[in-house]
Amino acid sequence: VTEGEPGEGREPFELPRFWDALGQTFQATSQEATKLSLAFSRPPPPSAEDCRKLSEDVQNAILAVATVYYWLPKGQGTTLRKMVRDATTEVVEGMIQLTDTILSAPVESLSQEQLISTGGVWEACEQVSNLPRDNQAAVASALTACLGVVKDAVEEMEHALVEGQDPYGDIMEDEELGFRGNRDTYWSEADRQLLSSCMGLMKASKACLKKVLGAVKAYGKADSPEQIAQLDDLADIANEISPSVDELALSMYPPVNPLAVRLNAAKLASVLKKVLEIAKTSHVCPPSEEGWVQFLNGAVDHNMNKIKNFTQGQL
Repeated sequence: VTEGEPGEGREPFELPRFWDALGQTFQATSQEATKLSLAFSRPPPPSAEDCRKLSEDVQNAILAVATVYYWLPKGQGTTLRKMVRDATTEVVEGMIQLTDTILSAPVESLSQEQLISTGGVWEACEQVSNLPRDNQAAVASALTACLGVVKDAVEEMEHALVEGQDPYGDIMEDEELGFRGNRDTYWSEADRQLLSSCMGLMKASKACLKKVLGAVKAYGKADSPEQIAQLDDLADIANEISPSVDELALSMYPPVNPLAVRLNAAKLASVLKKVLEIAKTSHVCPPSEEGWVQFLNGAVDHNMNKIKNFTQGQL
């Protein structure tokens, strides 16, 4: 499941039929997990014949899950496929864990581990009802996750930058001296000026994700191969925003190396420009949406230019 490629089926692919079949195989696997767990919940253990039947049923259920997953062609969208693959992998891994737990525990009573493993399979199987049903929904879901991570990073940095606050105050309190004169643990005035432009860039990242997500929800379609591919391109590049924001945030803590900050800011700016460019040329951005693309492009340039000016003397 994790390594393989889908077979492009000869029959025309029908998304509703796929979801129906996947739901059924996940449900059947959940029921097999219950049967297996109950059979080994109290002595005596099942007979050799019963064990053979049980293991055959479990194996068939898992093979059915994997087979239906393989129906989903790449052409339906790589973002959607990855989410379905992750859910399928969780079901298979859950069943492996449950089997291992049963094999390693004596059949005297139902162990806590066995209960937890059985519940794990149930949970993994229930996930099928929450999966996005097409690539537009999958990309919206991926963008929502990215936005959440970036929001947290922005809030954390804003909190640390509160005027006069010591970023390491919570971990390096010096009781005896009452203060620390170490340059490595606080921001100078020049640092703060540079960092306010970095914050501007981080906020532009948040706004960029918010706007692209809004456009995908309002205008995104998954009706043609071209639309599906454009959505995947957006998700792929947007996935680079959050790691780039994190790298910039880490370099903003004292002692500040202005060149490292400039380098990380430039990386983030370049990712944001790419996101805006891909959004602008895709179907999610009709002419009515071009205003915010232009505005955010300007915000990225404005903050990046200020960062360059602040760090010019370091080059």
